Amino acid sequence: MTTFDDDLIACADLVQKGDPDRFPTVMASPVSTRAALFAIYAFNLELARAPWASTEAMIAEMRVQWWRDVGAEIASGGPVRRHFVATPLARVLRPDLAVHIDAMAEARRWDIYRDPFEDEAALADHIDKTTGSLMWMAAATLGARDETLVRRFAYGVGVANWLRAIPKLVAEKRVPLLDGTPEGVRALAQDGLAALKEARANRGAMAASSLPALLPGWQADKILQQAVAAPQRVADGTLGTSEFRRRTSLIYRVSTGRW
Repeated sequence: MTTFDDDLIACADLVQKGDPDRFPTVMASPVSTRAALFAIYAFNLELARAPWASTEAMIAEMRVQWWRDVGAEIASGGPVRRHFVATPLARVLRPDLAVHIDAMAEARRWDIYRDPFEDEAALADHIDKTTGSLMWMAAATLGARDETLVRRFAYGVGVANWLRAIPKLVAEKRVPLLDGTPEGVRALAQDGLAALKEARANRGAMAASSLPALLPGWQADKILQQAVAAPQRVADGTLGTSEFRRRTSLIYRVSTGRW
């Protein structure tokens, strides 16, 4: 049985308060997987918050760089600085997976500034380096071997998450979409649905042990379908379902093993 020390308890508390979508998926997973998932998801929260730590770009850059340095320390296999998230992260994350932290940190620098993405490919790359890298680190830690498959599924999940985040990003004076028209939103959501479908067509190649790392995508289909049917829901911030639907959908995914 996994023993939760003070650091892991703090990581779990951080995820519970800051990531209401991933927290229930961890709690619905086998106890043996929770330490790794809580450490990885707590790290993701800390990195995601780093660009917003200050309105001063230099300070925000320093916060992001701090996590980039943690990733380099874990990847090197040497000593890792003491921190309530970095310490347990170093225990659960393989060095070959920690190298992805650098790309994640680089992608998060977008949040510091107010420049739009150069093109649609840049947005797709951002989603892959954030949601894709996170899901791959979690899935590989639990035994997944097909990185391309995991990242394809994660892209669909990432698009759904991105569409839900748009009202907040716009309020913060960011430019999250190159084409914010109904047609542009619909096309992006359809791309996400296509990625989910493509990944699931190769479901048999996924190690069953990695299912907990894929559970955060349990709402993606519904969110993307809503965006296709009614693109205005993106700007309105009304994507998603009731708490009852959320819970029953997660229970179905866990009980059937279908991601």
